[in-house]
Amino acid sequence: MSALTDLTIAAARAGLESREFSARELTEAHIKAAEAGRGLNALVVETFDQARERADASDKRLAAGEGGMLEGVPLAIKDLFCTRGVHSTACSHVLDGFEPPYESTVTENLWREGAVMLGKANMDEFAMGSANVTSYYGNVINPWRRAGDDKPLVPGGSSGGSAAAVAARMALGATGTDTGGSIRQPAAFCGLVGLKPTYGRCSRWGIIAFASSLDQAGPLTRGVEDAALMLGAMAGYDAKDSTSVDVVVPDYAAALNGEVKGLRVGVPAEYRLEGMPEEIEALWRRGIDWFKAAGAEIVDIALPHTKYSLPTYYIVAPAECSSNLARYDGVRYGLREADDDLTQMYERTRAAGFGAEVQRRIMIGTYVLSAGYYDAYYLKAQKLRTLIADDFRTAFESVDVVLTPTAPSPAFAIGEKMDDPIAMYLNDVFTVPASLAGLPGISVPAGLSAEGLPLGLQLLGQPFDEARMLNAARFLEIAAEFTAKPAWLNEGAP
Repeated sequence: MSALTDLTIAAARAGLESREFSARELTEAHIKAAEAGRGLNALVVETFDQARERADASDKRLAAGEGGMLEGVPLAIKDLFCTRGVHSTACSHVLDGFEPPYESTVTENLWREGAVMLGKANMDEFAMGSANVTSYYGNVINPWRRAGDDKPLVPGGSSGGSAAAVAARMALGATGTDTGGSIRQPAAFCGLVGLKPTYGRCSRWGIIAFASSLDQAGPLTRGVEDAALMLGAMAGYDAKDSTSVDVVVPDYAAALNGEVKGLRVGVPAEYRLEGMPEEIEALWRRGIDWFKAAGAEIVDIALPHTKYSLPTYYIVAPAECSSNLARYDGVRYGLREADDDLTQMYERTRAAGFGAEVQRRIMIGTYVLSAGYYDAYYLKAQKLRTLIADDFRTAFESVDVVLTPTAPSPAFAIGEKMDDPIAMYLNDVFTVPASLAGLPGISVPAGLSAEGLPLGLQLLGQPFDEARMLNAARFLEIAAEFTAKPAWLNEGAP
């Protein structure tokens, strides 16, 4: 594997600015890695020619001293982001052939800062899944393997293609979206840093909607500084998005000193689940000890309504998905199953266009919004969501950040949980509460399981306080000294 693909974004920027290598050379190295890694199925669209053109343009700007924040940095873009003139389908058959005539605000911000798009990353269909096995274009394979076991593992979801591409050194970073943990959980499964910003920090305009009150864009990278750099480029107020919040975007990278003395770190008892693997519990205790040894104050906190988070999420999110996905009817764009009868055309198009998991969530959402059940389910879930957010507000009166595990297990084999939707949904048990409350969260690789797979620790911050959360994450990164790499990098494409 070329040394250029082992660089961090920060190191790549420094090398480009000092002219140690060109943006074209950096891009070509990642194109070569992406070609070698096609067996992982991480990219569903390759935009290599466009990447070369953008890299050449970056070299001209760098030569003129006009480089942006991410000038010449090759990225993978989750297929949920609309990219002008490039196939954008949310990995669903129902959007086959859709090439948007516009650019999402987040990707427009990245291009403005000089980033280079290598291609569109695979994902669970419409971001509905925790294992990247619901994509119309087939499942993604995690570049990690269990020690002594060749079974292919899931990369997590829904941003599994983004995570696999970064872990396999096919891209320096990637965009993801997080509705209930879809950045943080795949980051934990693939040994990466995954950051979900505060709801409203990044524009949702041009991101294909799943659940509008939960969806939030964020970066997947191989280091905390890289996450800070990408978030700085992605974030910002957007008048086109009514949920975008007009607050200053700080220089996140400049705040990363790793100093946590006096930081108040909350530890919620409710995240100690019955039956949680001992290695997850042990890693959590180790993280607490690292903070304590560095002079942070460990504070036991209560989040009593946490136990209602999953049922609340799996009412609110499907309800919003049912509403958002009603627009895909075969009339204006995407798939159309022709029929002389209009109603039959709708039904045939949606039956053929949506996969089983998406259909399941549409049906659940339609049910909880229907007359006679709205008050019993949806309204009650909204009230519980308020109580969950209130728990965090109370906790943050006495702490600065909250420390928890990211996921209840390491990556599992493809097919292991496919027959049990509830088991799949439980992958989000540690990530969903912050999503319901709109809080920022970050997963940092902090250790390995007994089988040699990465495990993550999660930090949650106060609204729009990503800078302090990122600094705590930087400390965690330094303390953990996580340097393990996927065996796939040495073995080659599967």
